[in-house]
Amino acid sequence: MLENLRSNHRAQLVIGLLIGIVFGFLLQKGGVTRYEVIVGQLLLTDFTVFKVMASAVITGMIGVYLLRSLGLASLHPKSGSLGSSALGGLVFGAGFGLLGYCPGTIAGAAGQGSVDALVGGFCGVLLGAGLFAAIYPRLEEEVLRRGEFGDATFPEILGVNSWLVVVPAVLILFVFLLWIEEMGL
Repeated sequence: MLENLRSNHRAQLVIGLLIGIVFGFLLQKGGVTRYEVIVGQLLLTDFTVFKVMASAVITGMIGVYLLRSLGLASLHPKSGSLGSSALGGLVFGAGFGLLGYCPGTIAGAAGQGSVDALVGGFCGVLLGAGLFAAIYPRLEEEVLRRGEFGDATFPEILGVNSWLVVVPAVLILFVFLLWIEEMGL
């Protein structure tokens, strides 16, 4: 059944659209599509964004590794490099700092009627994507392949069972979330 679904491109588009709508709805309900909340996170005065993201990381980490342990999923990590991570972080950070939105919150904020996200956000995304596509061949050789580190996961790098990384990571995030709540941030 899943193989049939995977090969059905129309179904994949519908599933993607529905998941995107649910994701945007949850971002909006979580409050992370509001400019004030995002800027508050950047100024370290409002940790709503961190709380939402850390909760998602905890849920996703447990879910993915549980499915993997049960043989119901497999990981296919993409190889990375220091160059691509640094460039991506700079572009993401610049856009995030200038507009106060990341790509996911741009879509959610535009969906709730925020004109700054609709105009500035989508124009920035389109301009950035077009510029990246135009200079990609040159970037690939000169920047993106610098410091390649492959596709290994942390458990693979450490040579340990995945749960020996997942459980401490989940506990650290959970304790940090509790501490943030206790501090009223």
